This record gives sequence, C-alpha cells and structure tokens, in this order.
Amino acid sequence: MAINQNHLFEDLDGVKCAVVEKNASPARVDFLKPLLEYNGYTVVVVKSPPPKGSAPATTEAAVEPVINETFTIGVSDVRFNATNAIFGRLLRTPAGKVVTLAFWQQKESVSDPSVPYYDKKV
Repeated sequence: MAINQNHLFEDLDGVKCAVVEKNASPARVDFLKPLLEYNGYTVVVVKSPPPKGSAPATTEAAVEPVINETFTIGVSDVRFNATNAIFGRLLRTPAGKVVTLAFWQQKESVSDPSVPYYDKKV
C-alpha cells in the first residue's frame, strides 16, 4: 500500500508495478514508453477500466458512444517515482540531455535543462 498519493503501485498484468500515469492517451503512451525503456525500466501498459456510471447500450439500433481509450502506464521497479526522477534529474533523453518537467509534460519538444523550471515563461 502506498504511503501517499505520490507513490502509487498496483498489479498490472500480474506484475507489481509503480504507477507512472493513469488514464494516459495512446499518444502519451507512445511518448513515455520509449523514454522509460531507454532509461532502463521495464514498462507495463494496460487498458484503463471504463469509467463508472457508463451503462452499455441495450438496443442494437442505438448508436454506440465513442469511448476514448486510455491506459495505465507502470514500471516494474516499484521504487520508481516520476516526481523524484524528474526533479532529481535521473532520467535522460535518447539525445543524452536531462529530462525536464516541460519535456515530461510534452510542453516542449526538446529538453533544455539549462533553464530551471521556475524560470520558464508559460
């Protein structure tokens, strides 16, 4: 059991994993999975359960609602914490640069660790 909400872990496909992100879009999975694998983590991605309260259509003539598919991303190293990894400068891009908060959040396409996150202009 996690001590707080900043370090969650659960079983994903039968593997105990530290949760990196829940309800991630397919594009987000395509970004995070190679980045984490490059840094030596074993990544496990599973579909997130459908939201509660959405009842399936009972009639065949009813139009099927479009449900956005989301995923839960985890790493098999239960000691992993995304916040500590980013601010502790533990993750690297394939180009060899430190992963910054803006790069992790996909606000920037290139990681620039020379400017601290608190000096970035939004």
